[in-house]
This record gives sequence, C-alpha cells and structure tokens, in this order.
Amino acid sequence: MKNMLFIAAALAFTAPASAQDLPKTQLKVVGSISALAPYKEFEVPFWTKTLSEKSKGAVTAEIKGFNEMGLKGPEVLRLMSSGALEIGATVLAYLAADDPANEAVDIAGLITSVEQSRKATEASKAMYQKLFAKFGVKLLAAGTYPAQVLYCNVEIKGLSDIAGKKVRVAGRSQSELVAALGGTPVTMAFGEVVPALQNKTVDCGITGTLSGNAAKWNEVSTHLLALPLSWGQIAYAVNMKSWEKMDPRVRALIETEIRTMENGIWAAAAYHTEQGLACNAGRDDCKIGTKGKMTVIQPSEADRALLKKTVNEVLIPKWAARCSAECVADFNNTIGKVMGVVAKK
Repeated sequence: MKNMLFIAAALAFTAPASAQDLPKTQLKVVGSISALAPYKEFEVPFWTKTLSEKSKGAVTAEIKGFNEMGLKGPEVLRLMSSGALEIGATVLAYLAADDPANEAVDIAGLITSVEQSRKATEASKAMYQKLFAKFGVKLLAAGTYPAQVLYCNVEIKGLSDIAGKKVRVAGRSQSELVAALGGTPVTMAFGEVVPALQNKTVDCGITGTLSGNAAKWNEVSTHLLALPLSWGQIAYAVNMKSWEKMDPRVRALIETEIRTMENGIWAAAAYHTEQGLACNAGRDDCKIGTKGKMTVIQPSEADRALLKKTVNEVLIPKWAARCSAECVADFNNTIGKVMGVVAKK
C-alpha cells in the first residue's frame, strides 16, 4: 500500500519552476484527530516533510491534532474565522450544529461506497467553498475516514434488526437514521462504548471498520453489518487573510501538493475499510489490524432498499427542513446530482 501511494505521489508531482527561490515561510497547522490514520500517515508528513522538501527548505510547518490542543471539532472553523488559527482540519459533520449545510455530504445512509463518497465530496467542494467564505476561510482539500458501520453484541441478520435495539451513535444524522429504523439512539463518548457493549448497556454501535477493531469493539461484539452508514469527511482549510499574505508561489506549492495528500487519504480510506472487515472477521488477508472472530454480514438487496427508502423518506426531508433554501438548492446541484436524489424545501 505504501509503495502504491509513493508511486502515485511521484507521478502526481509537478515541481514549481523556482522552488529554491521561495521566501522563508513558517506555517502553524491544526490537524485532524492525532490518533487516526489521516493525521499520522498523511497530514504530518505533508506539512512537515513534503512541503519542506519541495521548497528546498523554504516552507516549514508545525502541526498538532485539534484533540491534542484541547479543541472540539467546531472550534477549529471558528478559530480560523477569527484568525486565531492559520490552517486547520476538522470533520465537516462536527460543524452541523453551527450550520446544517455542513452535514450535507454525510447525511447518514446516503452514501454507501468509498467511490460514491469521493465523487460526492468532490462535487460538494463548491458548496463548502461558498459556505466557508462567509467565515473568511478557504477550503484547500477534503479527505475522509473509513466507512462507519454497525457493530452489535447480539445476533443480527440485516439492517431491519436495528429495530428495538439501543445503538450508540455519533451526531444528529446517525441518531435520526437509527430512530427511523426503529432503534433507540444513544449518544456516548467513544471511549465508553466498549464497556457499554460488554455490559449490554447498548446493543450496537456505529464506528469505522478499522477504528472499531483498533479500539477492541470486535472483542465485545459478535456481528458486523458491512454496509457503510456514514463516513466522516475531513475539511482542510486556511484563514483567507493568512492565505492572501503568502507569496503566490507558496500558495501554488501548497495547492499542488495537497492534492497528493488528499489522494493518499482517499486511497487509504478504501484500504482501511476493507482491512477492518477482514480483521474483524479474522480473515487471512488481515494485515494491519487484530484478527477477530466476528460474523461479518454482507448487506442484502433488502438492506440496501430499506436504507435507500429511509434516507429518501426520512433523513433527507429532516435535513432539508433545518437547512436554508439556498443550502438545499446547493445540495441538489452538487451532492444530489451525484447521488441521484432531490431534497425539497
């Protein structure tokens, strides 16, 4: 996997004509969650090594994950808006309380493959660029975490078995999906889920295929439904005034090279999604996780039909009701076109 990404990076790179002449530029960056792959495998190398190498040492950076700085996800955009932060990363869904438009690309159940997620996220960039501009912030790139799926400590055979179950969720959209399927959504911190599953405080929980494995959810769960229910797209952005003060050649370097980082994050999300399934099931092709003994259930046509019906009849209308008319129109012109759905205000 690393070799593949290295080759992709080498092919994608086009060196600026006068990298050695770039002015000395020191960047301060707030990254995404420091314990997870996008930060460790892509953000840190990009900001601290790639830019320095490509600029002959002219562009250097310091980076810390927002969690290491004691920040919540929504605070990153607010601090970038005020100029207190120069460059930052946050999960778009974390910003939903400030503006429901931020939830648009990760309406629970809408996107069920990493390929769809990439296309929808690319299409949504114009929407988020306009939204961020209201805060004086420029969107630079967008990545994602691996697929978020359903783990249960009771036997399930498909999506309809959520009915009557207590399910740990993250965020409003996941909560609405579980409720629409007849389950009881439960909000709790990620670190509290393992004992809750163990003690039967909750029956199921939603998290990433590989992050759940790393957090030992597979040791307290028996069944996993391999149907992506959400993603967790990451926005990488910069304060507009800080951006405009940078030398145009430095801006060009960042914009060129961040595409390689973005491509790497998306490729890893696909690989990590599959590795999470392989490892939780205890398959021989598990390479980067811990082999478990879970029953991994492949989604049936009935599961996909139920999810599509629930999203179209409940999730999208609920989201559209709390978003502005402009927001709904932007969704329909971007994400909606990719996914073949229409939101109505």
